[in-house]
Amino acid sequence: MILNNKKQVNNRMHTYQYDSFEKLRLDVFLTDKFPQHSRTRVQKWISAGAVQINGRSITKPGYLLELNDVITLEVPEPELTTITAEAIQLEVLYEDSDMIVINKAAGMVVHPSAGHTSGTIVNAALSHAPEMEGIGGEGRPGIVHRLDKDTSGILLLAKNDMAHRYLQDQFRDRKIQKIYLALVDGKPPTPEGIIEASIARDPSHRKKMAVVPAGRGREAVSRYVTLREYEEHTLLEVHPLTGRTHQIRLHMAFIGCPIVGDRVYGRRHPSIAIDRHFLHAASITLKLPATHQQVAFNAPLSEELQNILDGLN
Repeated sequence: MILNNKKQVNNRMHTYQYDSFEKLRLDVFLTDKFPQHSRTRVQKWISAGAVQINGRSITKPGYLLELNDVITLEVPEPELTTITAEAIQLEVLYEDSDMIVINKAAGMVVHPSAGHTSGTIVNAALSHAPEMEGIGGEGRPGIVHRLDKDTSGILLLAKNDMAHRYLQDQFRDRKIQKIYLALVDGKPPTPEGIIEASIARDPSHRKKMAVVPAGRGREAVSRYVTLREYEEHTLLEVHPLTGRTHQIRLHMAFIGCPIVGDRVYGRRHPSIAIDRHFLHAASITLKLPATHQQVAFNAPLSEELQNILDGLN
């Protein structure tokens, strides 16, 4: 089904002849040709006018290719970020030529946004690994997934497009296993269980998410296991089987056990003196981009959270 590939001298111009009777989406075809880039990145190229078919500019990623179509792509120059690199120390758990695994501190925002233009993980990462610039798109270079500002623990960063796509594909296909530790108020209805509750943007508070009836939001599933019961609290191990915004915090509140310190979805006045919510991304299991070897990384609790548990003991 494919192609005669002619690469021009500047290495940015690529020409293919589609050689199949089967119609195929343009973005699917080009993503297959450029496996080091994500489909989202390829779609942006198309929408920006970087592709011509039979000499005519095509800006629809879903354009259906036909037999003998000649596709010409001029790969855009890599996006340069306007984010300033800042020499902020990161706790690096693992690093190779493809990725960085860090133990994110609570209080750090992952990437710049309104009200947080500096001091983010991205600012620090660009200082640590300047080659990440432009990886994954301007504004969020290297970011594969996110953690809330006040959630600590394991965060993955990609150092090249191939790794970025490979890691994102694992998240999308639910092949990455994550384990969180959460201290909650009260006790769940059963020592272990599965929570299935759809999540959508809260219509009354646009900065918040909400549990909604099935069919009105995105599917969200979490599994929890009780690790230890205290007099008024429970330490849970939570396995998010989907990756929705604020999923664990919402699901814990949904079963009547909000996370300690969560002033958005839990108690306005925390039951324990704490300046953050007690949620920590403790472990992650994935396949490395280069070798496809399955590995697990673990991040210890911060001294602050460990002291809280010791006090409850």
